[in-house]
Amino acid sequence: MKIKILVTGASRGIGAAIVDAFNPDAFDVVGLSTRDGDLADSLVPSRLWHDAIQRLGGHVDVLINNAGVFDSNPLDSGEKDWLESWNRTMQINLTASAALCRLAVLQWKETKRHGRIVNIASRAAYRGDSPEHWHYAASKAGMVAMTKTIARGYASDGILAFAICPGFTMTGMAEDYLASRGGEKLLADIPLGKVADPEEVAAIAKFCAVDAPPSMTGAVLDVNGASYVR
Repeated sequence: MKIKILVTGASRGIGAAIVDAFNPDAFDVVGLSTRDGDLADSLVPSRLWHDAIQRLGGHVDVLINNAGVFDSNPLDSGEKDWLESWNRTMQINLTASAALCRLAVLQWKETKRHGRIVNIASRAAYRGDSPEHWHYAASKAGMVAMTKTIARGYASDGILAFAICPGFTMTGMAEDYLASRGGEKLLADIPLGKVADPEEVAAIAKFCAVDAPPSMTGAVLDVNGASYVR
């Protein structure tokens, strides 16, 4: 029987690489992109979940939350604009992921099925980010804390949770940021000398989704070329 996997933020970059990492002969994968609904709308995650459940034949075995935004939010912008940007990033990066995690845990507990959650967070959860990205760092720190809480709360039900914290990854978002912040200077801060490829993050996501031993639940895996070590 094929393992059924739901991936958010699957239109490009890490999300697309994660979808491609799963052999369709062994996995049924539904990849959701922003074209499937705007996660800034608090009602959308539930609709996307139930649509995906139907497409996957009634249940999900693995939820991979990858959808996220990385918008600049200058400190000196107007109060209304700053708060709107903060709240939008929190809704998309954290609250929508939390809503999907909740639905997954509820389904697995109700049906007494085992399941796995893989949340794509960020190095920023631990290291912080630029002065224009308080909201991004905070949202990813929240995702890490949520993942650990799920792992501790539901391990006895066979529900496992993992977080992955990439540094810069060569996606559209990272390319734009590198260009705007001086790519050579930022690369000099990465001992490996390169940003991660989406396929590297996807390989770790696949491991967590399928092969990671149960005792690893709650683990946070770094993918940042040693630019931040804990």
